[in-house]
Amino acid sequence: MPITTYTAGDILTASSLNNNFGATGLQFVKSQTIGTAVSSVEVTSAFSADYDNYLVLVSGGSASADTRLSIQFGATTTGYKWVTEIVTWDSPQATNETGSAAASNIDYVAATSTTSLAGHMTILNPYLSENTFVIADGLFDGDNGGGWTRGILDNTTSYTAFTLTLSSGTMTGGTVKVYGYKN
Repeated sequence: MPITTYTAGDILTASSLNNNFGATGLQFVKSQTIGTAVSSVEVTSAFSADYDNYLVLVSGGSASADTRLSIQFGATTTGYKWVTEIVTWDSPQATNETGSAAASNIDYVAATSTTSLAGHMTILNPYLSENTFVIADGLFDGDNGGGWTRGILDNTTSYTAFTLTLSSGTMTGGTVKVYGYKN
């Protein structure tokens, strides 16, 4: 639908404004604050029938060590498959490739360090009764570099929540922000 252009003296109607604002793009869903010295953060009411696909950003805060976050949807602990590549800043070649065809979560969806948390995830179909897909990137600070992960939750369950869990240690502060891609 085209965006309406207004000139001085035009009458603005609710329908034309609704067509201009919210017609496309990302829509903010929620922001979840990460607690103090916690090993995981649950984000509830993140997915709904309003959107098919989502952007999830993890930023701010810090962790007790350089490590990584994994994602789990609802209470599901089976059916996850994922693969990741990790690189360092001084070596643009992948230094570690890993994955799993039978996991209890999708690992390496974000990175943590003693100075920051950093993650960027696109989550496809979490609320739909279809497989849920995750495309994720995370960056460490210092000399550690970052990595990218691709994963699937191979079932047709509809999810409204997810949990991010550290592989070791704790994290403090920062936020998890969820945006829906307008259908």
